Order: sequence, then structure tokens, then C-alpha cells
Amino acid sequence: MPLRSHVSGKVPTLRRPFTSRMLRTSHHNMSTMPRPYRFHVCANWLAAPPEHGLKKRTTPFAPDTAIGLWRDHVLTSPRRGFSKTPGEDFFYVQEMRNQSGVSFGVADGVAGWALSGVDPSLFSQALMYHSHRYAKVGWPGEPEVDTTQDYEAREAVEGWELHPLECLKLAYQATLRERDIIAGSSTACLINLNASSGLLRAANLGDSGFMIIRSSAVFHRQRAQTHFFNCPRQLAKVPAILQGRSDRITDPPEAADIYETKLRDGDLIIAYTDGLSDNVFNHEITSICSLISRSGASENAQVQLTSDRIIEYARACMYNDRRTSPFEKMAAMNGKYHFTGGKPDDITLVVALVREVI
Repeated sequence: MPLRSHVSGKVPTLRRPFTSRMLRTSHHNMSTMPRPYRFHVCANWLAAPPEHGLKKRTTPFAPDTAIGLWRDHVLTSPRRGFSKTPGEDFFYVQEMRNQSGVSFGVADGVAGWALSGVDPSLFSQALMYHSHRYAKVGWPGEPEVDTTQDYEAREAVEGWELHPLECLKLAYQATLRERDIIAGSSTACLINLNASSGLLRAANLGDSGFMIIRSSAVFHRQRAQTHFFNCPRQLAKVPAILQGRSDRITDPPEAADIYETKLRDGDLIIAYTDGLSDNVFNHEITSICSLISRSGASENAQVQLTSDRIIEYARACMYNDRRTSPFEKMAAMNGKYHFTGGKPDDITLVVALVREVI
């Protein structure tokens, strides 16, 4: 891609997520309240080629279904990613109610289901679709009110505060109700950025994750959740034949790690699937971000270039068997000494640059 969403008090409502076209601003009183923070957001992806040249059997959502329509719109937005689809990964970026903030997330469908003839991408796509759907009508913090109105008028504010963990719970339950999904599982990382308070809230389940880069250093990197090496915690829909063993392959949304922090001007948030974290070290990511921040490019261009360069570098790393990768180091620590070099995998990124409005 990348895809752009510029969120602030003067930015019009995005009726269709991910388009960069400016739409008519709502004249609702609360939508014109000043926002001290704005966010430049883009998404990008790279699908790894099929292993050993074998094409995976897939049964995607039909293009005339709600998820299929949304998926196709996302993937044909102004600028495409490095491949036609994100493979078994997916993502969403969604402006929240009355331009009060932005919500985004990434999900990595667990590939093991393909051995049973199940398309692993369906679960991650549905999970991100329903996350976007709930985030669209929620507030990143307490619903904003016009203090010039009387108390009764304030009580009539529509919508509710939607924490990423609550969004994950709702999206998971909706995914379980999808008849087109017989089975499947996925990791998930959901993040809300509040345009009024500058607060970041996140919920992460599995080995996808996010990092916050501040002043060219990693301020925070979310830890991966795994049952054991290379087996992440995951949300799952389990067929009846495996129900007795479902506790071994599925985790509840409540198992997600939650995190929150106050953001600062210039912070860079990068949400990613494990195709990035398995192949690129922290210091390499911060070096790329530092070079781009000094390029003099516009803020939108910076987030685009950041996502481009990180994916380009990760792609080179995953096919380099002479370079020690983070995955190789972890494999050695867990007694898997036969693994060397990078690890080919899908990569999905959402990058957000924080700016304080003066």
C-alpha cells in the first residue's frame, strides 16, 4: 500500500475506512471540539510465497459478502502493498466515533489449519473485520460531552467507551458466529489512540505485537505470548471433533496482555505480525526509522516510507541464510539448533506517527 488516515479535530469522518479522499465534515457539535493530537497512519503488507512452490488451497469469503466486500475494498485502496494480499495475515485501521481517535490492529492466521484443508486467512480476516466494525461506533475514552449543555443533554451522548480488550472480545464472538468459518485461529493485537488525551491503549494476544519508538529508541515493545516455542497463544474456532482438546489450541480473549501509556509528539507506533519480529532486531528497526525521520519528508510520506523500508529490509532478511535472525536466536535458546538464517513468513504492519497540535 500504504494506506493513510489523518485523524484530528478538523479531519472529516471516513465513511469508508482506508481511503485518503477527503469527505464532508460532520457539523455535530462534539465533532468540532479541538483535538490536541493527530495521527498519521498507514498499513503495508508482504505475503510470503508458498513453501516449495506449492499453491495453497484457499476458499476466500465471497466478494458479495460483508467481509468479502470490506476485504476487497481494503486491498484495492489508493496504494497497494508489496503483494496482492497479506497472505494469512490481515489488519484494520478505523477512525473512531466523531474523530475522537483511531483504532487499528493486526492478526496472523495460524497456518497449521491448512493441513486440514482450512484456509487460515478466513479467521484473521473476520476477526479484523469485526474489530473495525465495533471500533467505528466506539469512543477511545469516555464519551465526550459539550459542557455548555445541561446534564440531561449530556446523558444523551451516543456510543460507549470501547477498550481494545472489549473490542477483541466482541470481535471474537462475532467471528465464532461466522458460518463460513468451520475452523481456524489467529493471534491479534488491537490498539486505540485517543486524539483528545494522547492515551494509547492496547490488547495483545499471541506473538503479534507492537512497539513504541521515542527519540530514536524503543520506549516499549510488547512481549510475545506463547505456550511454548513457536506456538503462540491464539483465539480459535474449533470443530466439534476437537472440542475435547480445545484447551490445547485456543485461548480466551481475557488472556490478552493489556497496556496503556501517554503518547508524546513524535512517537512512532508500529504494530506487526511475527514475520517482522522473527526477522528484524529492534536496533535495525530504530535505525530505519531514524534515517527516515531526518529525511525532511512530509509526515504522511514518513509513515509511508517507514512501512516500505521496514518491509523491504525484512524481506531481505528472511531469505538470508548467512545472517543470524531473532528467530534463529530463539530457536537456539529452545534447543532447535538446526534452524539458521531468516524465517519466510507473511508480514503485516500498521505504522502511526503522533503529532501534538499546538
